[in-house]
Amino acid sequence: MKKIGFLSFGHHQPGTPTATAGEALRQMVELAVVAEELGVDGAYLRVHHFAPQFSTPFPLLAAMAARTERIELGTGVIDMRYENPLYMAEQAAATDLLSGERLQLGISRGSPEPALDGAAAFGYVPAEGETDADLARRHTGIFRAALTGAGVVRADPRTGRRGLLAVEPRSASLPERIWWGSGTRATAKWTAAQGMNLMSSTLLTEDTGVPFDELQAEQIALFREEWARAGHLREPRVSVSRSVIPITTDTDRRFFGRERDSEDQVGWLDGGIARFGKSYAGEPDVIAKQLADDAAVQAADTVLVTVPNQLGVDYNAHLLESIVRDVAPGAGWR
Repeated sequence: MKKIGFLSFGHHQPGTPTATAGEALRQMVELAVVAEELGVDGAYLRVHHFAPQFSTPFPLLAAMAARTERIELGTGVIDMRYENPLYMAEQAAATDLLSGERLQLGISRGSPEPALDGAAAFGYVPAEGETDADLARRHTGIFRAALTGAGVVRADPRTGRRGLLAVEPRSASLPERIWWGSGTRATAKWTAAQGMNLMSSTLLTEDTGVPFDELQAEQIALFREEWARAGHLREPRVSVSRSVIPITTDTDRRFFGRERDSEDQVGWLDGGIARFGKSYAGEPDVIAKQLADDAAVQAADTVLVTVPNQLGVDYNAHLLESIVRDVAPGAGWR
């Protein structure tokens, strides 16, 4: 049994069924509602800045929470370089409480972006000797400590209070539902040492010459080994992302028929070599068999399928229904 979620980047562009930012946001809410009805386990959104995509997750997550009852609501991922960690802790806890403690927050260093020093425009720059990754991890440490109720500022004695004050509100279980988006084996081990769940996408920022799924499976194995070595008491969760397109209609064939022969790709990204996973497109029974043979999918407990959100709610609901009904049983997920 695996949890199945969908992941949307929230693209919007004039001339498409998702022409504006407002439509992208409203359609994400509607798709979450439909996905819950179809039996999908999670609705996740990608966060990008300075691009026509989703950028500020918590108002959207709260709106999704108000319209749903069961489905997990998550991010994959929030770029922590851009975040005020204390304000984010308040937003995250409040949104989680509104949802009935359904948030699954994926955070990370972020991905290559169109902005030059974008986080600096938000007021955040690495300290002397720090890298962008160091800045993201520093913000993450402050954020996670705040979630647990750590004191962050001295009380004003004129109020009659003493000691250190923590941010409010708090959601007691949310610290166990924080995930780190890892692109390498080394960061997977770091994630485990920190006690965060592992979120791995269709991109790894390293390459050893083996197929993508095998390299990702190695990443997951190293994560689990380090988790056990660290002595954490709870069982961690691991998710992987995949592009899964069951082709069952003429519309599917027109949009995605050429994806049937997709293969892994190796390229240069953000100053280093990277390996990109292939898309799974074809007849449902064929891609179910391929996914059943995917080593990383088999090692994960959660699969996030990326959706072409610019094609609108109805089309994406059709894809999700086919994945749940036609692909998941054959892949051994249900």
